Amino acid sequence: MKKKVAVVILNWNGAALLQRFLPSVCAHTPAHLADIVVADNGSTDNSVELLTREFPQVLLLPFPRNYGFAEGYNRALDELDYEYAVLLNSDVEVTAHWLEPLLEFVESHPDVAACQPKIRSLREPEKFEYAGAAGGFIDRYGYPFCRGRLFGTLETDCGQYDDPLDIFWASGAALFVRTAVYREVGGLDPGFFAHMEEIDLCWRIHLAGYRIAVVPQSRVHHQGGASLDAANPQKTYLNFRNNLLMLHKNLPRQEGKKVLFIRRLYDTLAFTRFVALGQIPHARAILKAHNDFRKMRKQYTRHPQENLLNTFPEARRNITMEYFLKGKKKF
Repeated sequence: MKKKVAVVILNWNGAALLQRFLPSVCAHTPAHLADIVVADNGSTDNSVELLTREFPQVLLLPFPRNYGFAEGYNRALDELDYEYAVLLNSDVEVTAHWLEPLLEFVESHPDVAACQPKIRSLREPEKFEYAGAAGGFIDRYGYPFCRGRLFGTLETDCGQYDDPLDIFWASGAALFVRTAVYREVGGLDPGFFAHMEEIDLCWRIHLAGYRIAVVPQSRVHHQGGASLDAANPQKTYLNFRNNLLMLHKNLPRQEGKKVLFIRRLYDTLAFTRFVALGQIPHARAILKAHNDFRKMRKQYTRHPQENLLNTFPEARRNITMEYFLKGKKKF
C-alpha cells in the first residue's frame, strides 16, 4: 500500500546529528504511514556510509553538492511522490505518536495546507524552543515571534498553548505540508538559501487561500543552532537580508515601501546596538544584508494585491515596542 507521508530530513555533513537523532524518528514514525527519507546535500563526512550501514530502512537521496536548506528541500520533494511531506530538521528528537495528530488534523481540515507540532527545547525540555515554539506569527514590521517565544525569551510550557490554532507561519524545523500545495506556491525560495524561508513559504500559502495551524497534540524537541549558531554573524546576515526580501515579495508594492522604510529604521537601531556592544562582525552583517537586499529585490517584480498583515490580529502588534519598551516578555 502506498504510504501517505514522507518524513524528509536534509543533511549536510551531519553524521553526528543523524546518529543521535535519527533513531527517535525511526522508532516513533509509524512504518505503515510514512517513509523516512534523508536528502544528503553533498556531504563530505561519513553521513552516507553511516546511513547505509546503520539505517537501511531509511531512503537516501544523494545530491552532488550543498544546495542549501531551501533548494535542497525543493529538489527532494521534486523527486518524491507522497501526498504529504514533513520537513524535519536533523537535530529534532520526536516523541511517541508525533506524526498521527498532524496527519489527522490536516485530513480533517481540507483547507489547512500546513501545520507544525509543539516544539520544545532539547536543552531545556520544560521550555519552548526558539524556532517555532507553539506556533509562529509576525508583527506589523515583519518581526517573527511565537506562542511561547518573544525575541530570545522562551516561556515554560505549562500547557497554556495546548489548543490547536491558526497561525501565520509553521516552523521549518518540523513542517508538515501538502506536497501539491508546496509545489503550487513554488516551494521554498532558493534565493533565501537558509533562514526565514519557511515564513516566506507560509505567507505564499496564505495568499493562495489556505490555512496553516499548530497542532500541540504532537510534540517534538529541537536542539537548534545545528547549522548556524546565533553567535555566527552569517546567521545575522541571513536573518536580516531574508526578512527584508520576504516583506518586499509578499506585501503590495506601495504598502511594502512604507513597511520597509520603518523596518530599516529599526535595523539601524539594531546596527547601533551591535556597535555599542562591540559586536562589530554582527553590525557589518546588517550592512551587508541591506546592500545585498537592494541588489536582490530586483529579482522580485510581482507583488500581491492583498496585505495579509491586515487580516491577522497578531500582525497588528509591534513586538519591538512591547518587548523592549513595555517589558512584555510573554505571548
